[in-house]
Amino acid sequence: MSAQPFAIPITVEASDIDFMGHVNNARYLTWVQDAVLAHWRGLAPAEEVASKAWVALKHEITYLRPGFLGDAVIAAPVLEGFKGARAFYRTVISRGGEVLAEVKSAWCCIDTETLRPARIGEHLRSFFLPAG
Repeated sequence: MSAQPFAIPITVEASDIDFMGHVNNARYLTWVQDAVLAHWRGLAPAEEVASKAWVALKHEITYLRPGFLGDAVIAAPVLEGFKGARAFYRTVISRGGEVLAEVKSAWCCIDTETLRPARIGEHLRSFFLPAG
């Protein structure tokens, strides 16, 4: 099952670079967070965006190639599924046809009023996952 395509462009800036001259590992996680949250805001209905927030529970990152100053990269999050209050994403960060990093992450949906975990309603499935 393939989810709705989504991607955000990123230009590697000087503040992203570490002492070895390539993108600092921690920057990739910031990009993943930005991409996942943009995915949610871009596809979910406005009332859901207003009433829900997301907290990262776990990231598993595989670094494949370094990124460098000035690179144009893409962060492409894919919602692989959800259960209860948890959502499971895979985000690929690439430059041209090269994958720089792959990140599997788990997120918890939070009700913005109570700040407690909030179940992800089945009504949201059609916004993120195709029928099938």
